Amino acid sequence: MVMVLCLFAFGMTYSVMAKKGRAVARKVDEKVYLRHADELSYDIYGSHPDAQFLRGNVSFLHKGMHLTCDSAYFYESTNSFQAFGHVRMRQGDTLTMAGDRAYYDGNDEIGHAYGNVVLTHRKSKLYCDTLDYDKMYGIADAYGSAGIKLVEGKDVLTADWGRYFTSSRHSEFYYNVVLTNDKGLRIETDTLHYSNNTSLAHVLGPSTIKSEGSTVHTDDSYYNTRTETSQLYGRSTIVNEGRSITADTLLHNDKTGVNEGFGRVVYNDTINKNMLLSNYGKYNDKTGYGYATDSVVVIDYSQKDSLWMHCDTIRIRTLYINTDSVQREVYCYYHVRAYRNDLQAVCDSLVFLSKDSCVTMYKDPIVWNNGSQLLGEKINIYANDSTVRYAEVLGQALSVEQLSDSVHYNQVASRDMYAYFKDGKLRQDWAVANVMVVYYPMDDSDSTLIGLNYTETDTLKMYVSPERKLEKIWMSASTGTLYPMTQTPPEKHRLPTFAWFDYMRPTSKDDIFIWRPKTKGAELKTIRRREAPRRRL
Repeated sequence: MVMVLCLFAFGMTYSVMAKKGRAVARKVDEKVYLRHADELSYDIYGSHPDAQFLRGNVSFLHKGMHLTCDSAYFYESTNSFQAFGHVRMRQGDTLTMAGDRAYYDGNDEIGHAYGNVVLTHRKSKLYCDTLDYDKMYGIADAYGSAGIKLVEGKDVLTADWGRYFTSSRHSEFYYNVVLTNDKGLRIETDTLHYSNNTSLAHVLGPSTIKSEGSTVHTDDSYYNTRTETSQLYGRSTIVNEGRSITADTLLHNDKTGVNEGFGRVVYNDTINKNMLLSNYGKYNDKTGYGYATDSVVVIDYSQKDSLWMHCDTIRIRTLYINTDSVQREVYCYYHVRAYRNDLQAVCDSLVFLSKDSCVTMYKDPIVWNNGSQLLGEKINIYANDSTVRYAEVLGQALSVEQLSDSVHYNQVASRDMYAYFKDGKLRQDWAVANVMVVYYPMDDSDSTLIGLNYTETDTLKMYVSPERKLEKIWMSASTGTLYPMTQTPPEKHRLPTFAWFDYMRPTSKDDIFIWRPKTKGAELKTIRRREAPRRRL
């Protein structure tokens, strides 16, 4: 009697708790229900003795999923059915499926659809010949001899086969994958993961992305078809009208035309035959603005012998882009060092203007050519098709040529110097204002030095043959002295401004990274130009 009362009290307590909203386990109905059929029949002696034959407006219901068809085999004992003709499935308000025939297992909640299958989920439509759908986990595998197609807004994806996740609206496509849209985008790859929520495509394996006149070659990248931006990894390359950029990581924006590279950036211009290397670079295809820093190297391979140049930072500015009058301005700073087999140079900063094909070197510029050294306050070099046609050294100009004995030097010092070239070869060399010359005549028979010729004049013009031989010299009124070698005053061997900066000279293309400044006190001093005297009342 006591036990009965205890059980009664426990039952009352449980009932009260349930009424107060406590969780009570509810058994989920796993059964597949036949809701309607115009005709139902059995054939226990036929090929399907366990099946109910259903015809006309057949309708099934299972755990929130509703399926209709023209006819079906219903296996009530195994909780499954086969559906034929105009198969339509609806799950909730967002997921539908249509096909020619289907099979569904209610115990495993797995369905298979065949023939002209269309899976619609929200705004996404998946077309295929065969679809395997796992209702429990919301996974749809699509494939078929004709491939598959997913349409998401303006994006269209085709592939040999793929997988779609209804919970996350994420898709995976494999083999012969192509993604296109109405903006001219075309992605070709073997593996692509696509987010239907964010329109973000993750491309894996050797792939090509074409958009807005540019082509991307990548093995690992993300492309957002909505924002038209991409993130490229694994040494991807962007190619645009003869120009390409490669890096460990690349950020690309089709709308703005901005390309941003990180890690071993290589920019190559096959039209103008030059290349830029750095660890960070940025270039805008639409505006022509570029920026690079960290281990910057510029390579000009337009000639047989390439020119290598290093600086801390480089900026590129383009004027009148996409016109016949396009112009470029290139700014290199600081610690500029350049090397070519026959030419080396250093300066603090450098500017190139394509308008007049002029390179200007600022702040202690020095240029070496074989055994010659040229320096001044500023050096301008004008080119024609990458061939030097004219050069000028402005302010405290000094030209030094080291002789074969490595002890004596021919020297010319003046305020300014001008050099004229023909076919890339020096033909005229002018020195203007306050000219001082130290020249060692040489015996042609045995190359011995005859003496030292010291000259002062206002203007000096030297004419050189294509074989680099001195043809003639012209100078204005001058004073000079020829000293025999044994009677040369020691102070005459060097001009007052003489300097030989061979220790600063780049020795190879790898040496351009090592900055060696002038020794203290060897820098050019700023010379203030004379001003007209002020008059006082």
